[in-house]
Amino acid sequence: MSLIAFICIWMISGTQVGISQVPNTNDIFIQNGSFEGTPKCCEPPNGWIDCGFKGETPPDVQPALDDKNQPFFSVTKTAFHGNTYLGMVVRENDTYERVSQRLIKPMLKGTCYSFSIMLCRSSTYLSASNKNEPTNLKQYTTPIILRIWGGEAFCNQKQLLAESPLIDNTDWKKFEFELEAKYDLQYLELEAFYKTPVLFPYNGNILLDNASHLTVIPCPTDPAYDKYKKERDANKSKNTVTVVKPKENPKTKNTNGNTATTKPKERILKYLDNTKLSVGQVMKIEKLYFETDSARFKTESNIVLDELYEYLNKNKKIRIEIGGHTNNKCAEKYCERLSLLRAEAVKEYLVTKGIDTKRINCKGYGGKNPVASNSTKEGRALNQRVEIKILSIAG
Repeated sequence: MSLIAFICIWMISGTQVGISQVPNTNDIFIQNGSFEGTPKCCEPPNGWIDCGFKGETPPDVQPALDDKNQPFFSVTKTAFHGNTYLGMVVRENDTYERVSQRLIKPMLKGTCYSFSIMLCRSSTYLSASNKNEPTNLKQYTTPIILRIWGGEAFCNQKQLLAESPLIDNTDWKKFEFELEAKYDLQYLELEAFYKTPVLFPYNGNILLDNASHLTVIPCPTDPAYDKYKKERDANKSKNTVTVVKPKENPKTKNTNGNTATTKPKERILKYLDNTKLSVGQVMKIEKLYFETDSARFKTESNIVLDELYEYLNKNKKIRIEIGGHTNNKCAEKYCERLSLLRAEAVKEYLVTKGIDTKRINCKGYGGKNPVASNSTKEGRALNQRVEIKILSIAG
C-alpha cells in the first residue's frame, strides 16, 4: 500500500494526531478510532463488528436521543474527539459487549506496539434489565475494565494483549498501553469486562473515544526500551495512565557486576514427566495460592504457573483440563463459580503467555469432589485446590 493511501486512512480514522505529523509506515492504523457514526442505540460504529452475546443488544454510538428526544440510557457525556463515542456495558446475567475490526496489516509476532485510548464511565446509564420489559430499567454504573485482544478472525480471542485498571473516572482520561504480540494477529478486539478477578457479574458501563493507531516501539527486553521509556514518561501528561507489563530480566548480577549463573530450581510439578503421564491422569497444582474468596493469585503462585507454562510450551501436543475445587463452606452456586473462576484464571495466565487456548479446557467442580474431610481446617485446605487432568498426549 502506498504512503498516500496510508495517509488517507489515517485522516479518516478519527484519531487525534497532528496534521503535520507524517505517519510511520510500520504503524498500524485503526479504522474509525474516534467511533464516529450516527448516534443511536444498539449498533456499533462504522469499521467495527459486534462480537457480543446472542440475544443481547450490541454496543451504542453515543450520545444519542430516543424517539422522545431524550438521551438514550440517560447518557449525556460530550465526546472527547469528534461528535460521537462508543458505549459498552457488562450485565449481571454474565454477558458483556465486544467490538472487533480487521487490521490493515497484522501485528507481527515478537513486535511491541503502543496504543492509547480515551476512557471514562457515565455516572448514569439506564437500560432495560429484560428486553421483554422495556420499562423495567436498571442502572449500569458500576466501574468496569477494558480488555484488548488480538485474534485471527472477527471475534476470535487468540491473545489477551492488555487490560486496563478499573475505569472509575467520569471525565475523559487517556490510557496508554504497551502490547507485545506473541503471534501474528490480524484482528483487534475491544471488550468491556468485569473487574478482575470477580466472583459474580454485575451491571456496569464504559465509554471509549479517540483510539490511536498501533505504533511500533522497543520491547522491554530491547536495550532501546529504557530510552523510549524515558521519552514516554517525559511527554506524559498528568491526565494519562500508562499500563505496561513489568520488564523481564531473567539474568542476575553478582557484586562484581558479572552475570551470575543461577542454580537450577527444584521443580514443583515433578509429576510432569512424559515417561509417566497417561490420558485421564489428574494432578494437583502445588503451591498455587489465591486470595480469600477470590480468583486473584498471590504473588508466590507465579513460580508454579511459569513452570506449568514452560512444560506446555515444550510439549505442544498435550491438552489438559484445569479443574477448580472448593471445600463445602459456601453456598453451592458460589462454590461452583469460585472454582470455575480460579480454573479460568490459571488458563488466562497460560494463554496470555502464549499457550493456545484450544489446548486448555476449564471446569468448576465446587465442593463436589472432596479429597479429605471438611470437618477439619486441614481437610478443608486440601479440598480447596486446582488440578490438571491430561486429556490427550498426542495430537
